[in-house]
Amino acid sequence: MRGRLRRAPAKGQQTTVSERSVERWRRQWREHGQGGVRSKGSPGRPRLNEAQMARLERELERGPLAHGWADQRWTLARVKTLIGWLFHVSYTVEGTWWLLKRHGWSWQQPARRAIERDDEAVEVEEGGVAAGKSTAAVRGAWIVCEDEASQSLRSPRARTWGRVGRTPVVRVRGRGSGRVSMAGMTCFKNGERSRLIYSFRVHRGRKGEPKGFTWQDYRDLIVRAHHQLRGPIVLVWDNLRTHLMPQMKAFIAENDDWLTVFHFPAYAPDLNPQEGIWSLVKRTIGNLAVANLDQLATAVKRSLKKIQYRPHLINGCLTGTGLTMDA
Repeated sequence: MRGRLRRAPAKGQQTTVSERSVERWRRQWREHGQGGVRSKGSPGRPRLNEAQMARLERELERGPLAHGWADQRWTLARVKTLIGWLFHVSYTVEGTWWLLKRHGWSWQQPARRAIERDDEAVEVEEGGVAAGKSTAAVRGAWIVCEDEASQSLRSPRARTWGRVGRTPVVRVRGRGSGRVSMAGMTCFKNGERSRLIYSFRVHRGRKGEPKGFTWQDYRDLIVRAHHQLRGPIVLVWDNLRTHLMPQMKAFIAENDDWLTVFHFPAYAPDLNPQEGIWSLVKRTIGNLAVANLDQLATAVKRSLKKIQYRPHLINGCLTGTGLTMDA
């Protein structure tokens, strides 16, 4: 006879069974007789061995696009289907959830990354920082990572408490132009306190007003950083058109005794610790109801100033990139 009855405890042995389980067994016995209470085996026995599970994880990391789906979402139904394709093993949706959770997978909000990004270049070069670290170690220089950001009158949305079924509403300016532009540098050196140096500009949308930072603004920011840090600089920044202008290249060549420049790989903002600074700034002004540009500029400047006095936040932005200052 296939299956077996549930083994009764030995004489004098106690067992802990919930009332709900007893009621469920009794109901199964009434409806299906002796066969309804036969054991189906250990529920914890894995249906995929270690080698199969390792292969499944590799296929999941390749993404849904590699397996013919149009979007890039792994759902339980898709994972269940993939297991059937690969191993001819049938899982339920609930079983798939338990399988993934048991092996360290969870339902997450994905980060965005450009399709044009060259992951091999990022892994090999660490975005230019690897060469920059070697140069900085030889010259005793600071590693300086630069980036730009801007903020309009519509402040970033941030999570807030609200009644279930009623989406909270944040009041923002529906008209009015202008924005606040920021250019920042995170500065790191072994044995020194990490620094944040920034430049700040308010664009009011007036006729003839520059819409962004010019190459002269970046030049002045680099010179100011050199004076404040009191040492040579290894600058790492992206391939913004303004960074590549002939005037900027000439300035870099004229000051090669204290300035060395490297570039991040294209479409790799996650390697720049300055991106973490912008994230901190925009988190502090989330849902901010500003009346005008001056109020916005004051809030942004106050946030940057607070970060300047908290070097552990700057170090945290470097840690978030996965890069280190070890040579």
